[in-house]
Amino acid sequence: MRVRPLLEAILVVVATLASGTLECGGIQPTPEQRQGAQLYGRMCAVCHGASGEGYRADEAPALAHPAFLGSVSDGFLRNAIANGRSATTMSAWSSQRGGPLSRADIDAIVSFVRTWETLPRATLDERPVLGEASRAEPVFARECVRCHGARGTGGPNVHIGNPELLSSASNGFLRYAIAGGRAGTAMPSFAASLGQEGVEDTVALLRSFQSQAVTVTNPPPARPPPIPLGPVPLNPRGPEPAGFHPFPATASVDAVKAQLDRGARMALLDARAPSDYTNEHIAGAVSVPFYDPQPYLQALPRNAWLVAYCACPHAESGTLAQKLQAAGFTKVTVLDEGLGVWRARKYGTHTGWDP
Repeated sequence: MRVRPLLEAILVVVATLASGTLECGGIQPTPEQRQGAQLYGRMCAVCHGASGEGYRADEAPALAHPAFLGSVSDGFLRNAIANGRSATTMSAWSSQRGGPLSRADIDAIVSFVRTWETLPRATLDERPVLGEASRAEPVFARECVRCHGARGTGGPNVHIGNPELLSSASNGFLRYAIAGGRAGTAMPSFAASLGQEGVEDTVALLRSFQSQAVTVTNPPPARPPPIPLGPVPLNPRGPEPAGFHPFPATASVDAVKAQLDRGARMALLDARAPSDYTNEHIAGAVSVPFYDPQPYLQALPRNAWLVAYCACPHAESGTLAQKLQAAGFTKVTVLDEGLGVWRARKYGTHTGWDP
């Protein structure tokens, strides 16, 4: 598989060119930034975009947005990468959570993301919050719920009520985002419409979400990836699945479930990070991360259908399907809409390291 190192090298070049750090006569990236560019290209670009433009999949935010980079701390970025965002498609990537990244790897990604900064850091107002949450409730219901969801979670855009986000977001960061918005995105500026008092009340409401958040249960003890593949295929003596077509075609959750109930011979491949797999996966699925399927290729069956899935709903699974097809697998399809719809149908899921 000589193609893989070449593709990764190309990703590094593309990412650094997009960031402006690899230009003739320009600032040259450090070794840490080069490493971060490679890792970002393999694991982050699929959702956040090759140059941090965002919204490539599942409304992943624009990391290169000048207002975001100008107000976010390195600690916020490290925490987001390491621990992810519970109940979202943002994975926990740290080795302590079962992901593939060491602390040095995470630092390298943060260093690379910082190369996108084009403006001086913003001066943030970090005073203690003095607003009243109750005054912001009708404003939040009118202006914020449609994008961010009730209590800041469950909406199509950033889950601003997420406990991991709020625990690492400073008061100044929240004030700056609410007052200034994010130009060029769906997040408007509220400085004029709310005034200083209204912004302060909204920050207080967000902090109330944080204090009332349900405690996240501790994940299973981490194992260094790659984790064992597990048995493939399911139903090794079963019939060929009916109605499956190779990627870029997809298979609906109902069609896949019907074939499993029929005892058809197939393998379910969870394309997400192992930390996501241990939190919840389709019963019987095995972990084959989209960013590095190489360790599993020899053990995967070439004469059985491989159904890749993720939760975003096609970005990571589609990437895995492409890599499997490039490796010579022909019976590869993608589960349409992924784990979220599977779970909504109340089809079987499992937690932990075992399928």
